[in-house]
Amino acid sequence: MTGRAFSVRGRIRRLRRRIWTAAVAAVLLTAWPAASPAGAVGDPPAPVTGNATYFDALGSPYGGCGMPQSQLDSQDFVALNVYDTPGDYNFYPRPLTGANASKTGMWNNGLNCGRFVQVQISDFCTGVNDGGQNSSFCRNGSWVSDAYNGATLTMIVADSCGDSNGWCRDDRYHLDLSKPSLNRFVKNGAPVGDMYPNHWNNRRVTWSFIPAPNYSGDIRIGFLKGSQAYWTAIAISHLPNGIHGVEYYADGAWQPAQMNSDMGQSYLISGTSRGATTFRIRVRDAADQPLNGGRVYSFGLPSSCGTQCAADYTEASYTTSTSSPSASPSASPSPSVSPSVSPSPSPSPSVSPSPSPSASPSASPSGSTGTCQVSYQVASSWQGGFTANVTVKNTGTTTWPDWTVGWTMPAGVGLVSGWSATVTASGSRWTARAPSWGQTLAPGASASFGFQASGSSSPGATAFTCP
Repeated sequence: MTGRAFSVRGRIRRLRRRIWTAAVAAVLLTAWPAASPAGAVGDPPAPVTGNATYFDALGSPYGGCGMPQSQLDSQDFVALNVYDTPGDYNFYPRPLTGANASKTGMWNNGLNCGRFVQVQISDFCTGVNDGGQNSSFCRNGSWVSDAYNGATLTMIVADSCGDSNGWCRDDRYHLDLSKPSLNRFVKNGAPVGDMYPNHWNNRRVTWSFIPAPNYSGDIRIGFLKGSQAYWTAIAISHLPNGIHGVEYYADGAWQPAQMNSDMGQSYLISGTSRGATTFRIRVRDAADQPLNGGRVYSFGLPSSCGTQCAADYTEASYTTSTSSPSASPSASPSPSVSPSVSPSPSPSPSVSPSPSPSASPSASPSGSTGTCQVSYQVASSWQGGFTANVTVKNTGTTTWPDWTVGWTMPAGVGLVSGWSATVTASGSRWTARAPSWGQTLAPGASASFGFQASGSSSPGATAFTCP
């Protein structure tokens, strides 16, 4: 395919993504999808080979990971496939959950955001390689090795490819590369300089996930446009090995945060108390392990935001304290050096988030049996849906090896997705099972999980049962 034709495709895709991102920013209440631990079933065998294409730049104001392009750790970035649907070019709602979960591509519902990949240039196509639907790659030609084979570049995952073409649907290991990066690939110690356009033709590449190279310092935390006391969206970057989850501390307990749609570096959090503008979080990396041993990051809404952040991204300074994965943060975290606050980019014209969650969480009566106590709380609600947080406490005298909780939901309520547990529904009876990283629950210990549902949040859940 010619560079000109592909640039047009890239511009069209960027326009569609800008529209989609604006729509997402107006909702931003979709749950954290289930995670596959990186380095296990979630990662491909390394290295893998796929076709490579290019695109001009991230969408505005945010790329698929929820980060402005100017805030990325590297301007050498890639997009991964949202879908893995060979021969099926239909659109499916994102994130992919329920019956659509099997269609999940290497994007992994955003869970591979912020990770680095080592990319190596492979063979050139002498035929037609246009990504046409139901068409072969490199038609009427062959794959040949040339002087560019072996050139490498380290790149960061910053965007998603959900287009209805052969590359984004038929090729599981396809990479969409930043166009300016093409001639920065290095061979024999120097940039290749002239691979694009005459020696490109959507070449094959081999690639694998790697930890952030030469990593130093700590994470960066920024508030996204529209953030305020009762609706707070943050983006977390400068990660040593990606991000698979965030917890926030509110009303005396750790709560699982919802991913901001499938923008995998952005999460929705609440303040340390109802309506507060001070926050505490901890992060899980791509291996689904507590980042820095469960380090707690404490920060507030920057004064430049006033009552609501107007810029696309406003960086926050923070202090840290140490915490085990199950411990509460100390009341007075010890100060540490946090990233310096950089000037916020000027806001670009975009749709400002206009969420309509309930102004404050509403609680339903807690349930209890002889061995457990369950509290259920509606965290946010809007026309046609809601999210809820559930905490279960082992009030028995023996450890639960693989905890489960069951409850009844009223008619007309449907499960969309869950987080921090495997949540399933069979009619009106719903069940949550322990996640792989927290299966046991000792006497007196508690675990929290949440879910998003369609339908009305009232009346709430009833008839809780535990082991």
